[in-house]
Amino acid sequence: MTSDSPRGSPKMATLPRSLSSIVVSVVGLAMFLIFASLLLVSYPISSTVRGYFYSLDRKVVVTISPVNQSTVENLFSKNVDGIHKSPSSGSDLEVPMSSNNDKNAILTDNSPSDGIQVSISSSGSESSLKGKSTRSKGEEETSANSASISATSSVSVQSRCDLYHGNWFYDPLGPLYTNNSCPIVTQMQNCQGNGRPDKEYENWRWKPSQCDLPRFDANKFLELMRGKTLAFVGDSVARNQMESLMCLLWQAKVPVNRGNKQMQRWYFKSTSVMIVRIWSSWLVHQTSEKLDFAQEGIAKLHLDVPHEKFMEFTPGFDVIVISSGHWFAKQSVYVLNNEIVGGQLWWPDSSRPMKVNNIEAFGISVETSLTALATHPNFTGLTIVRSFSPDHYEGGVWNTGGSCTGKVKPLAAGELVENGFTDIMHKKQVIGFERASKKITNKSKLRLMDITEIFSYRHDGHPGPYRSPDPNKITQRGPDGRPPPQDCLHWCMPGPVDTWNELVLEIIRREFEGKQSASS
Repeated sequence: MTSDSPRGSPKMATLPRSLSSIVVSVVGLAMFLIFASLLLVSYPISSTVRGYFYSLDRKVVVTISPVNQSTVENLFSKNVDGIHKSPSSGSDLEVPMSSNNDKNAILTDNSPSDGIQVSISSSGSESSLKGKSTRSKGEEETSANSASISATSSVSVQSRCDLYHGNWFYDPLGPLYTNNSCPIVTQMQNCQGNGRPDKEYENWRWKPSQCDLPRFDANKFLELMRGKTLAFVGDSVARNQMESLMCLLWQAKVPVNRGNKQMQRWYFKSTSVMIVRIWSSWLVHQTSEKLDFAQEGIAKLHLDVPHEKFMEFTPGFDVIVISSGHWFAKQSVYVLNNEIVGGQLWWPDSSRPMKVNNIEAFGISVETSLTALATHPNFTGLTIVRSFSPDHYEGGVWNTGGSCTGKVKPLAAGELVENGFTDIMHKKQVIGFERASKKITNKSKLRLMDITEIFSYRHDGHPGPYRSPDPNKITQRGPDGRPPPQDCLHWCMPGPVDTWNELVLEIIRREFEGKQSASS
């Protein structure tokens, strides 16, 4: 310790060795206290500790702007648009979708974006973010402000996401219900109960390119719809969708049947939610009386008059899921302004020109029914138009040897065969929707749930020959190659049809969730 004392001080040299050590220690302690005080003033220990502990598992938002197509593809290529493999088949399957004519486009961006928010989760501490920060204080404040609005930005991106372009992927978790856990599955759609040997078709789920479509959450649906009524309006395919929704909800809450001959009604007491189904095969007014040269008994469709059966109850509905189309292949007479203008599988007078065929009639009926909803003075709800559901009869139609026998997984990219009837029916429906959207005079909303193209890849999801539990039914082609009688129009339950209700829930969430938060 003597080496730490000034050599030129005789007094210090004469001090006892122990006293000299004490003096040096006291001076050192004083210097340490002064240094520590200055350090605490500049860097409060509480903020340092708080910053250490509260930074665990935080999310840092990196905003990338501007964004071009290649950047987006690189960001999402690993977990969005890659080729998904089925564990059971081992085959590559990718379903590209695009709203334009480019069938090879995987990811599209149809809405302007200020940037893409990429969340990076740090594990343990800030040191897990590689590299040293060279940002100025002002840059750090800007980054903090960006992070503070990350939740809002995420909701905004999710709300802008196009739900109808993406790919099917194999989900090993499987469906949320089985044919045995839902008591209202129509027998013709009970594929497993009817002996279908494969089950892989139940596991494929839809993934939009730019966001996630969550698995159906029954409790979330019932909470969003609290005190409200949802009505399915349409034909047997609409019934197929309604039963799918009921099966999904049944796994969380058991409803009370309040239906009658007029309509099916299921009531969930805990949230006062009502699910309704109204049969309306053509969506327009229908009569069977004799009219001009059309005999009695044949269906006459007044294409310019909406179906009174569902219009009567419209004011009491908060959400309407409306769909139709396939009944326009059936025999019928088309009437406009009380004049016969055409027919399907019927036109007895070749001397008269037919002005409207079944495809044109479908488009007119869509515009008529949707316009009636958009202009109803007492309807303020949300109308979801489910687009034309594709059938998959190959080699003919339902009554001429068409078949989907043996289809067990979705079509792969490049395997899709164009269906001219499906394409033109979808086009007419979209035109009718767009025309009705321009005529809205009330506070209601119209939304198109455009499932036609993405479900064109799901030829595996139909009952096919497994339409009944008959153990002696024919399920394979005969020696002459003729297929057995089958259903390639409706959908197995569980199966792809459940995706429709995942989409319905997402549309409802986008419409209702923000409003509920604002009002609470």
